[in-house]
This record gives sequence, structure tokens and C-alpha cells, in this order.
Amino acid sequence: MDVAQCERDMDIAQVLHMNVGDGDYSYSNNSLLQRKVISMTKPIIDDALTNLYSALNFPKTLIMADLGCSSGPNTLLVASELVKSVYKIRQKFGNDESPEIQIYLNDLPQNDFNAIFLSVSKFRKNLTNQMVSNNSSSPCYISGVPGSFYTRLFLRKSLHFVYSSYSLMWLSQVPEMIDINKGNIYMSTTSPPSVIKAYCEQFQKDFSTFLKFRAEEMVSEGRMVLTILGRQSDDPCSKECCYIWDLLASSLKDMVAEGLIEEEKLDSFNIPQYTPSPKEVRNEVEKEGSFMIDRLEVSEVNCDASTGNNLNLSEEEDVQGYNMGKCMRAVAEPLVLSHFGESTIDEVFKRYAENIKSSMSREKTKHINVTVSVIRKG
Repeated sequence: MDVAQCERDMDIAQVLHMNVGDGDYSYSNNSLLQRKVISMTKPIIDDALTNLYSALNFPKTLIMADLGCSSGPNTLLVASELVKSVYKIRQKFGNDESPEIQIYLNDLPQNDFNAIFLSVSKFRKNLTNQMVSNNSSSPCYISGVPGSFYTRLFLRKSLHFVYSSYSLMWLSQVPEMIDINKGNIYMSTTSPPSVIKAYCEQFQKDFSTFLKFRAEEMVSEGRMVLTILGRQSDDPCSKECCYIWDLLASSLKDMVAEGLIEEEKLDSFNIPQYTPSPKEVRNEVEKEGSFMIDRLEVSEVNCDASTGNNLNLSEEEDVQGYNMGKCMRAVAEPLVLSHFGESTIDEVFKRYAENIKSSMSREKTKHINVTVSVIRKG
């Protein structure tokens, strides 16, 4: 069996999306963690927009894009925060003229764009009410743009501001591997060196491609703020970025041992993700050459997807583990389902949730965020 070919045939554009709808395991109902990250990085966004607005001499139109927008409450939250940030910047500079704002929402075609569009009228009404209460009005237009951000998406020199949060760690494809990543579904301490190398090279290729196309689409002095799930360590197999997939691999290996999943199926499954270090992000931005780094920061967020109020320690650990399990199912289920099939999916994620709960009861774990704010060179 040609494992590498099997992996290459996996159409990432078709299966790499969050769980759609509003069910118990939907991304819409399990994205509080991502919401926290958006809130944490807001000061960096505000700073970038302030500098942009000043550099462009108070433009009458602002064209923005949210790349990897997904669906659910976070999508239009980002749009709302961008518009309100522009309003506050206008106040700061004493500019009474409201710019027209176009916001493009981008994700892969299988994203739940219908859910977004159904929420736009409510978004506009809420935004209008807030702006009217502040004696202001900034026309805001929302458009969906399906497609991979590893391709050209927009007109040349049309974008003023680009934003992306928790999307660029997803690769354009599963890395092409010359060795089997046996017993693993991601980089691990037991992965062959060639597997680690393949993942690193795929990230470098993809991120460089992303920067190249955004450089073509952005105006001179345009700003871009990217938050990527990453790591602090220089070791790509460090626990801080690999443990969550190790727990899923452990669940799958147990099912292989029990004859519920074929070993060959496990050995041909790898997650198309790479969590870079700040050094790697800096290196790729500088190597591509179209952008100047304004800020490069690392932050941490607790891995539990909710906070347990009025719970004792044991209850809180159970709730946190359960919710983190649902969060990961919302993210990973389409990938797992496409490879292993529907008959095993509930059992896989039942065991995965138990492993997460057990791990979180032993030690507090955090996600590492790498945020880079860059300026398009003239």
C-alpha cells in the first residue's frame, strides 16, 4: 500500500471544515476557546488599524478580509469588532466622516456560509443600533469568499486590512512522507525524522505561499494581523503543541488493539496541521520579503473550553474535560469521519473525551498563540 499516495488523495478542501449546524458537537456551540483568543489579541488589532487609518490619511473606504472565518458567533463578532474599532479610531483622530467598510469572509467551500448569511441581517441591525447610539453611522457590507487562502482570492492591491485567527496552522495538504508515521496521527516523539521534516517543509511552503498572495492583494502600507496556534519551544514535537493529537492517537490505537479499527487505517491517517514557533513565523515573513514585522507576540490560553462556576474541583475537572472533548470533536470530526467512517465515530470521540478529561485532571494545559502584525511594504 502506498501510504503517501493515500494521504495525498485526501481532498483537504472537502473535509477540512468545522462541524456545521447548531447541534451539541457543532463548532457554533463549541468555539468559546477561539472567542477567548480573539478577545486576547484585540489590542494588537486596534493598534494595527490605528496605524493603518493614519498612514492612509483617513480613507473614505476600507476593504478588510477575515481569512478562515469559519461559522458561528465568532465570525460576525470579528466583523463587529473591526467596525467598532474603526469608529473609536475616528473618535481619537477627531474625524467625523464615516468610511464605507467592506468585509470579506473567507473559508473553504465546505464552510457553513449559509449560517453566516442568515445571521447578517441581525448583525447589521445590532451594529446600526450601536452606531446610532454613538451618533455615528459606518456603512458595512459583508460578502462571502469561498476558497483556499493558499490561492489568490481578491483583486490586486484591493485590501487594506487582513485578519486571521486560528486558521493558518492548517496546512494545504497532508505532508508527503517517505516513511510511515506508525502509530501516530501527527508529529510525535516517536515519529521518524523524515516525518518531522515533511511537516516543517509543508508549513514553510504554505505560509510563504500565503504571504505571496496576500502581498499581491494588499495595498502599500496595508496591515495584516495573524494569530496562529503555535508553540514556544523550538522543538516541533514538544508536548505543548502535540499532546492533544497524541491523546486522539492513543484512543485510535486502543481501538486497533481491540479490532475495532484496522491498523493500516491508523497508519495512513495524519492531521494536516503545523503549530509554528515565533522564530519560524519570523523567518518565513522575512524570507518572503513583502512585509515588515511590526509586532510578534506569544500568549497563552487555558485549554478548557469553559469555566465551571460554583463547582467543586472534581466537578470542574469533569466539566472542563467534557467541554474540551466537545470542542475538539467540533474541530476534528470531519477529518476523522472521512477517513475512518461513520460506524466508529461516536466511539472514537467518546474515548478521546475520556483521555482529555484524564489528562486535564493530572495537569493544567495551555494553548500557545503566536500573533504577528505586519505591514505591506511599499
